Amino acid sequence: MAFLYTTTEELRRDGLAELDVVIVSGDAYVDHPSFGAAMIGRALQADGFSVGIIAQPDWRSPDDFRRLGRPRLFFGVTAGNVDSMLAHYTVARKLRRDGAYSPGGKAGRRPNRAAIVYSNRIREAFPGAPVVLGGIDGNQGQAPFSGFTSHPFFLACRRGGHADGGTGASRSC
Repeated sequence: MAFLYTTTEELRRDGLAELDVVIVSGDAYVDHPSFGAAMIGRALQADGFSVGIIAQPDWRSPDDFRRLGRPRLFFGVTAGNVDSMLAHYTVARKLRRDGAYSPGGKAGRRPNRAAIVYSNRIREAFPGAPVVLGGIDGNQGQAPFSGFTSHPFFLACRRGGHADGGTGASRSC
């Protein structure tokens, strides 16, 4: 099986005008089963869907989210293998000097509350596009950590409608 699509040149090479699903991840793209975005992408591919991935997009504007175009079905959003707040801060609430799952270990490649930020940028780039939230930031099972990671994230997920579906107990975030 080929890698997930990452550029429009790869789409054109294979004669595709659009993808079925675009996954947006806070991690670098590593095609390995320990990375949830790659696993989900591979499972969708195995079922016949065309899948692309936008890894660690620049969240400061919607431009990077337009890289693969609007998918036919939905955008899948995950902050990555590690909760985005935990990726940035130590237990003592100090900024980390390195970035786990980022090229070269570079810190700051994903925003705080990445799932919310990515969903909002997708909405800016493609109004009305379906967004499905998954992964660690999309799971209400993380609620016990909310004292550390900032409780307003979970309130925003419950109230905000940042996604059209997702994993875990909450499907409204």
